[in-house]
Amino acid sequence: MSLVLTTASVPDRDKVAYWNDAVSRALVPMTVAPREDGPFDGRISSARLGYLQVSTVEADAERASRTPALIARSSEPLVAVGVQVSGTATFVQEGRRAEVGAGDLVVYDTNRPYTFDYPRRFATHVFQLPRRALGVPDGDIRRVAGDAIGTGDGFGAMLSPFLTALASSPTGAYPPAVANRLAGHVVDLLATLITERAHAGGTEADARSHLMRRVLDHINRNLGDPEMSPEGIAREHRISVRYLHRLFEGEGTTVGRFIRQRRLEECGRELARRGRTAPTVSAVAQRWGFVSPAHFSRTFRAAYGVSPREWRDLRTSQDGPRG
Repeated sequence: MSLVLTTASVPDRDKVAYWNDAVSRALVPMTVAPREDGPFDGRISSARLGYLQVSTVEADAERASRTPALIARSSEPLVAVGVQVSGTATFVQEGRRAEVGAGDLVVYDTNRPYTFDYPRRFATHVFQLPRRALGVPDGDIRRVAGDAIGTGDGFGAMLSPFLTALASSPTGAYPPAVANRLAGHVVDLLATLITERAHAGGTEADARSHLMRRVLDHINRNLGDPEMSPEGIAREHRISVRYLHRLFEGEGTTVGRFIRQRRLEECGRELARRGRTAPTVSAVAQRWGFVSPAHFSRTFRAAYGVSPREWRDLRTSQDGPRG
């Protein structure tokens, strides 16, 4: 369902207060101050597209500020991308200043203070999504925030027209499944844009490869933790679960399958080790993150074609007695 808020029928003396409330309801809590004398005019429409909030703002010259006190009133960190439709804006975040013209994009983090200064009447589209859904490191967002991204500037040349068309279409007309898929496409495109801008000296593949190495190292160091899960891994690396799964899709496997494979490899290696006091199968299974010995035995047999005990007997007998 769309939300449309306008100052058109509001008494002149109440327009600014109304507009502050309207912007805070449709976007995030902000303080808005007109830059000109006289009655203020503004209109904002907002709708959901899956987990995206898509809004269009048209208003007279203003200065919008997001302060630490207002940030404290918000329940969830969001990342936003603004598409300037008409007019210009000066955007400041993280000590960086961007002059935004018609057609330009600007990425920002609603969990950090920022200001938008519009010197004349303007229109802009704003896409907001949960920070956790984006799947890129905080550092990458901070490096990109405060840049004006032009339509002739790399990936922005493709993203700006797509976002403009999407914001201009009736979002309520999409069935939920289609809306969710479109939202996923926007997230993927935005993540790619941020990665491209944040690692201008390298490639997106370089960034993904570095992140994948960190994830694999984390998994290998925590194989014995039975509570290890995709959610916990994603949280540790400040990426979304969705992005974590995409990383492993690129390797031709899944997170769960890789963890299981590595645990089985370590169990197999330990069971094949000869010694005077060989550990029990259940002790080995528990040491490498398997809670249920029965489940471990079934999983091991499915992977290696023999039971853990048969594996141990075969491997130790093949090695022969030590001299």
